[in-house]
Amino acid sequence: MERQRRSFTEEYKRQAVELVVSSRRTVTSVAKELGLRDSVLRRWVDKLRQEPASARWRPTTQVTPMSADQASEIARLRQETERARHL
Repeated sequence: MERQRRSFTEEYKRQAVELVVSSRRTVTSVAKELGLRDSVLRRWVDKLRQEPASARWRPTTQVTPMSADQASEIARLRQETERARHL
């Protein structure tokens, strides 16, 4: 069975990058929690760092960055959704 390519909104990418930056955790650690390949998340982080400050993603309207608990819950729900798709 061929694996479907997932797509992510710019908002999701921004929140994932903010989680890496604000938590000071490794890209690998955050990627694992979110159910992403670390190379994908690293590419998003690098993209943000290479953009001029004026062109960077705008801050989210969320007052506080996503907590580790929230990230874990999102990762758990993504895994549950993936399993349900394969049934």
